[in-house]
Amino acid sequence: MKLSCLVNVTGAFSIAGIHWYHGTEGYIEPDCPCLAVCYDNGRCQIMRDENDHNPVLIDTGMNVVCIQWNHCGSVLAVAGSLKTTSQDKDVNIVQFYTPFGEHLRTLKVPGKQISALSWEGSGLKIALAVDSYIYFANIRPDYKWGYCSNTVVYAYTRPDRPEYCVVFWDTKNNEKYVKYVKSLISITTYGDFCVLATKADENQPQYVLVLCNSIGTPLDPKYIDIGPLFVTMTKTHVIAASKEAFYVWQYRVAKKLTAMEFNQVARTRKEGRERIYHVDDTPSGSAGGHLDYSRAIEFQGTRDPICAITASDKMLLVGRESGTLQRYSLPSVGMVQKFTLNCHAYQLSLNCNSSRVAVIDLSGVLTFFDLDTRVVTSTGEQMVGEQLKLERKDVWDMKWAKDNPDLFAMMEKTRMYVFRNLDPEEPIQTSGYICNFEDLEIKSVLLDEILKNPEHPNKDYIINFEIRSLRDSRALIEKVGIEESSQFIEDNPHPRLWRLLAEAALQKLDLQTAEQAFVRCRDYQGIKFVKRLGNLQSESMKQAEVAAYFSRFEEAERMYLDMDRRDLAIGLRIKLGDWFRVLQLLKTGSGDSDDALLEQAHNAIGDYFADRQKWLNAVQYYVQGRNQERLAECYYMLEDYQGLENLANSLPENNKLLPDIAYMFVRVGMCEQAVSAFLKCNRPKDAVDTCVHLNQWDKAVELAKNHNMKEIGSLLARYASHLLEKNKIFDAIELYRKANYFFEAAKLMFKIADEESKKRTKPLRVKKLYVLSALLIEQCHEQIQNAQKGKVKGKSSEAASALAGLLEEDVLSSTNRFADNAWRGAEAYHFFILAQRQLYKGSVQAALKTALHLRDYEDIIPAVEIYSLLALCACANRAFDICSKAFVKLESLETLRPEQRQQYEDLALEIFTRHSPKSNKKSDLDDMLDSSIDGKLPVCVATGDPILEQRFWMCSVCKHCMKPKEASSRSFCPLCHSTI
Repeated sequence: MKLSCLVNVTGAFSIAGIHWYHGTEGYIEPDCPCLAVCYDNGRCQIMRDENDHNPVLIDTGMNVVCIQWNHCGSVLAVAGSLKTTSQDKDVNIVQFYTPFGEHLRTLKVPGKQISALSWEGSGLKIALAVDSYIYFANIRPDYKWGYCSNTVVYAYTRPDRPEYCVVFWDTKNNEKYVKYVKSLISITTYGDFCVLATKADENQPQYVLVLCNSIGTPLDPKYIDIGPLFVTMTKTHVIAASKEAFYVWQYRVAKKLTAMEFNQVARTRKEGRERIYHVDDTPSGSAGGHLDYSRAIEFQGTRDPICAITASDKMLLVGRESGTLQRYSLPSVGMVQKFTLNCHAYQLSLNCNSSRVAVIDLSGVLTFFDLDTRVVTSTGEQMVGEQLKLERKDVWDMKWAKDNPDLFAMMEKTRMYVFRNLDPEEPIQTSGYICNFEDLEIKSVLLDEILKNPEHPNKDYIINFEIRSLRDSRALIEKVGIEESSQFIEDNPHPRLWRLLAEAALQKLDLQTAEQAFVRCRDYQGIKFVKRLGNLQSESMKQAEVAAYFSRFEEAERMYLDMDRRDLAIGLRIKLGDWFRVLQLLKTGSGDSDDALLEQAHNAIGDYFADRQKWLNAVQYYVQGRNQERLAECYYMLEDYQGLENLANSLPENNKLLPDIAYMFVRVGMCEQAVSAFLKCNRPKDAVDTCVHLNQWDKAVELAKNHNMKEIGSLLARYASHLLEKNKIFDAIELYRKANYFFEAAKLMFKIADEESKKRTKPLRVKKLYVLSALLIEQCHEQIQNAQKGKVKGKSSEAASALAGLLEEDVLSSTNRFADNAWRGAEAYHFFILAQRQLYKGSVQAALKTALHLRDYEDIIPAVEIYSLLALCACANRAFDICSKAFVKLESLETLRPEQRQQYEDLALEIFTRHSPKSNKKSDLDDMLDSSIDGKLPVCVATGDPILEQRFWMCSVCKHCMKPKEASSRSFCPLCHSTI
C-alpha cells in the first residue's frame, strides 16, 4: 500500500494507529475518505479504500499515540503529545479533523502521558486514558440544523442513501417534511425561510444556495462559483463566503405587489441582486457591484482568510484569521470600518440593534465587542469599538434576544446562562441547542435526543424556558397581588411582563389596570376588548367574555347558556367555526332567525366535509342547506351524473348555475345532457359548440337549423380541413356523412378510390371504395329530392319538385365528373374482378364476354391491364381475331417502355405464327355484344351477359340489372351488395 504521508520523512517511525470507519451510519458525502492510517511522528493519511492513489494528507505536528473515528465517520480524533517551547514537559492534546483533513478543534488534556482514547456510541462523549486516570469530555457536535417559523430543520445521514436526509419538522402541528439533498454543506435559517448550501456537481467547482420555505419547498436556487464555507442571512439578504471572497444575494419572495412596488422590484433586479467581493477589496458602496467571479477567483486566496461572518439589516461583519473584523454597510455593501479582535473567531453573532457582536473563538471562549462605543487611546486618538470585559470559557452556543439588545442566552458545558447587561442569572441544567429567544422565553431543542431517532422526532424534545424576570413577575402576581406586581414591572419594563399583568388583571376583572397594561405593551386588540367589557352591565357576562378571551370556550358557553343567552353561545361557536356545535345548539330551541342560521350551519358543515373530500357526507348537508352550487360540485366529484341531471332539471330557466353544470357534462362527454342544460339557459351557440366538440355533428346541424344559425357550414368545412391536414380523410368523410353533407363526403371518397386505384392495390378494396362513393352520391340525390319536395307546395307539387331536383342534380353533374355516373368506377372494377373469376373457374367464354365490357373503362383501369386480360381471355377461348386486336392495342400504348413493348411483340409473334388471327368459331354473340356495348341492351352484373329477356331484376339502390334466374339464387346485389 502506497503511503504518501511519509514522503521526505527520515528517521525511525512506526504506525500509531489504523482505523477504518465501518459505514453503518452512512457517509457525510458520497465516496468519503474513511480509512485512517497515522504514524507516531504525526503524519497521517485518510483514504477512500486501500487502493486510493489520492489520499487526504495531514501533518498533526505532534507525537501520536492513537486515533479513532466517531460513530458516523464525520470526525477523526487523534490523541498524542506536543512539545512546547515554553515548557520542558510535553502537553497532552487531542486534535479533531474532518475526513477531508480540515482541523476542527484542539483539546488540551492534563496529566503526564495520554495512552488511549475511545468514543461513546452516540459520539457525544470521548473517554481518554491518561496515566492511571480516565477523563471524560463532552463533545458538542456541529450539527447541520436551523430554526424558522416554528420549524426545526435538521440533517442526518442514512446508510441506505448517499444523500443527506433533511427533515423540516413543524413543532406546532408535529408534522414533518423530508427532502434528500446531495453533498449538503450547511443549513442557515432566518424568519420564515431557510437556505441549503450544497455542491452542484462532484466534478465541477460549482455550488448552489437553495432558498426554501418552512416545509422545504424550493423557492429560488442560485448557482455560485465560490465554496460557501460560511453562510448567514437576514430578512433581505443571503451572504455566503469562502476563504477569500464573499457573495451577497438580495433575495425576494413571492408576495402581492402593487404596480409601483412591482416596478421597483423589476428595477432592483436589473441593478443586480447578486454581487461578489474579494475580502481584500475596499468597496465604497456607491457602485452597484457586479457578479464577477473572475475578480474573486483571480486572487486564488489571501494571506488572511475569512473565518466567520454574520449580518443584520444594517451591516455585514466579516471575521478574518488574524483577528481583523471588517464592517460593511447593507444593502449598499460599502466598507465602513475595521476592528481588531484578540482571537481567531469561530462564530459571530450580532444583537438586535447591531450595537454589539458576540465572538466565540476556536477554543470556545466567548467575548463581546461593542461596535458603537467611542474610546480615546493612550496616544490621545479617538477610536470606535471596544472589547468588553466579559469572558466565558467552554461556550458552544449563544443567541441574542430578538427584542432586547442587552439580553442573551449562552450554553456553557451542560448549563444555560441568561445574561442581562452582562450580568448572569442562575444557570439552567440542559444540553439543548437554542432555537429562539423572544418575549423573555427561550425555546431550546434537544438535537442529541432527536438524532438518536431522527425519523420520529418527539415534541418532548422542544423545551421552553422562562427567564428570571418573567418567573418572578408571575410569582409576584400569584402571591402578592396586582398593585404590588405592577410596581415591579414598572421597574423592569418589558412588553411580555405588561401582557402578563394585563391578563392577570382581566382574570380579576380589574379593567383599569388591564387597560393600562395593554397600553404599555401596545396591544390595540386588548385595549378594545377592555373597552367592550366596560360597556357590559352584567358581571357574569364579563366573566364569560374573559373566559372566551382566554380560550376557555366550554366554560364561556356554559355561562352563556346559564344566563339564557343561547344566541351568544351560538355566536361564540360561529366565531370558532365549530358548526357541528352550532347545529346542536340550534336544534335545542327555536327562534325567528333560526332558519337562516340552520341553512348557514348546514352549508358550513358541508364545506367541512367537502374540504376533506368526503363528498357523500357533504351532499347530505348541502341538500339541507339548499346550496345548489356546491351540490353540483359534489355530484360531479362523486360522478353521480344522474343526480347532476336531476339538479339541472329542477333549476329554473336561465339560472346562473346551468352553464356550469352544462360544462361539467361536456367534460365527461355527456352531449345530450349538456345540450339540454345550455338550451335551458338560452345558449344555443354553446350547445352547438358542445356537439361539435363531442363529434355529434348530426345533432349540431339539427340545432343550428332549429335556431337559424348560419355558421355550421363554415364550421364543418374548418373542421374537415383540419382533419385533412392531419391526413385523417376517413374521419373527414364520417364527419360530412354524419352532418348529411353527402356530396362533400362522396368527393373525398372518390378521391381515395382514385388514389387507391393508382396504387394498384387489391381490386376488391378499390371496388368497395367506389361502391361507397356511389352510395353517398345516391344519398345526396335523395336528399336533394326530399328538400325540393318540402320547398314546393301546391297542386303541381310533385312535378315542380322533381324538376327542381333534376336541375340541381344537373348542376352537380356539370361540376364533377363522378356525379353524372356515380357507379362507373364500381362497374369497372366489378367486371374486372368478375372476368378473372370466370377465367380461373374455366368459363372462358363468359370471361371473354365480361372482359369485352372493360374496353369502356380505360379512364378508370389502366389500358395495359384491360387489354392484357382481354387478350388472355380471347386466347383461352381461341377467339384469335379479338386476341389480335388486343395485342395491336397493347403494342400501340404510349405508356409502355420499349422493353415491355418488345415483350408483347415477341409474344404476339409466337401466338400468331401458330394460330391465324381469325376466329375459329363464328356465332351471333358478336352482334349481341356490340349492341350491349352501344347501350342498347342491359348487362347482367352477375354473369356479364347481355339481357335478352323482357323481364329482368333491377337493383333498387344502384339501378343495375340481373337475369331472373341469377336473381333467384342470390340474396345480395353483386355490384352494390344491397339486399335483394
